[in-house]
Amino acid sequence: MAKKTINNIKLGAFVLGGLAFLIVLLFMIGKNRSLFGSTYLLKAKFENVQGLIPGNNVRYSGIQAGTVKRINIVNDTTIEVSMLIETKMQDIIRKDAIASIGTDGIVGNKVINIVPGKVHSELALEGDFIDSKKPIDTDEILKTLSKTNKDIAELVSGLKVTVQRVNSSTALWELMNDESIPMDLRRSAANLRLTTSKAGLLAEDLHTVVSDVKAGKGSIGMLLKDTSFAYNLNEAVLKMNAVGSQAEKLTADIKTMVKGIQQDVNSGNGPANALLKDSVMVKNLNLSIDNLRKGTDGFNQNMEALKRNFLLRGYFKQQERKKQAEKP
Repeated sequence: MAKKTINNIKLGAFVLGGLAFLIVLLFMIGKNRSLFGSTYLLKAKFENVQGLIPGNNVRYSGIQAGTVKRINIVNDTTIEVSMLIETKMQDIIRKDAIASIGTDGIVGNKVINIVPGKVHSELALEGDFIDSKKPIDTDEILKTLSKTNKDIAELVSGLKVTVQRVNSSTALWELMNDESIPMDLRRSAANLRLTTSKAGLLAEDLHTVVSDVKAGKGSIGMLLKDTSFAYNLNEAVLKMNAVGSQAEKLTADIKTMVKGIQQDVNSGNGPANALLKDSVMVKNLNLSIDNLRKGTDGFNQNMEALKRNFLLRGYFKQQERKKQAEKP
């Protein structure tokens, strides 16, 4: 009888212990699912929830903040997700917060991640909607990874062929074993350093020239800085323009004169036409020139005769002596 009582006590203690463990387990699960404690409701709209179900966790900046309460299909492009958020987050989550659907680990359950917005706005209240961000499509990532793997495989295959060609190329190995190449490279590097130093000296000289120009030294500096030089240059340009204008005027006058002569020649009036087209006038002019030549020859003969005349011979000799005396 006593043994039966002890067994009953042990059984009762075992049952009570099991119930206590079950109660604690239910409390922990309920606490984790926000079944116990004060909460408030926030909502968000998504185009695709990607397997999100009620009871999944909601996190704010990586911290557990609540759970998903229910998921409603509004229309063919909008799904409304209601979230139970712990009351302690009511002074933290604002209306400009952004909700996105992620994964708990690599292949874990879906979660909603809430991140704060860039501009602080009013606090989110009971029943408010917060903005959402399009979730990353795992299928698209897998497709991209698959394509990337294929590209990498092709790249590795091509690289393998290239390495095989390099290994079988005697010319390349001869080039790599050529001991003169390092010396040529060192010479090239030395020439490059020399060229660089010369370029530096050239840059310094150019800097000096620019400094002198800015200081007003030299012709260019005087041209840029000296106002009087610029004024004189401007005056010279104006005079050149004036000379050009006069030249244009002179050209116009010459054109007018040539045009008048041409009109006289073509119309038959004036001395130009008579000189060029009147044969009688030309004949008389030639006759006058011939008479003038004959008169000049007769005058020369008379002068020679006077020089030989005994009355005037002394005078001419005296004039000849004066000419000889005046010569140096």
